[in-house]
Amino acid sequence: MAPPPRRLGVGEATRWYDAIVSSTNVLSGVDPGSPVALHEQVAAAVRRAIADGEVGAGERMPPARDLAAVLGVNPNTVLRALRGLRDEGLLEFRRGRGITVTGLAPQRSAVIAKARELAAVARRHGYQPQEVAEILRLVSWEPL
Repeated sequence: MAPPPRRLGVGEATRWYDAIVSSTNVLSGVDPGSPVALHEQVAAAVRRAIADGEVGAGERMPPARDLAAVLGVNPNTVLRALRGLRDEGLLEFRRGRGITVTGLAPQRSAVIAKARELAAVARRHGYQPQEVAEILRLVSWEPL
């Protein structure tokens, strides 16, 4: 008899999966060919899921091994990402209770606020929205 499915803490609260799931809608942005480190991509995907409200405060994350299986990466890569998110205050590790999302989730509004700030500066300097979009596209993948 197969083990019962486990609940996926990242994504829709009603989605169920087992260890053989190879991808999810929420965490599909991991690209091994990208110049961005895999653990940073995993952290960004989880951060984005939290910011978009797909994962709420108090929700438990699935075990790192299960996330790694879903994402197709090494469990140590996922653990490194989760530790980084813990250090940012987004996740909390509790013995016997797993990893939960804290109430200090990043807000999508922070990105929107910065975008509005950029739009205001661009307007003051006479840039059109298409020009700003092109500038963002050009600088978005430059090394930091």
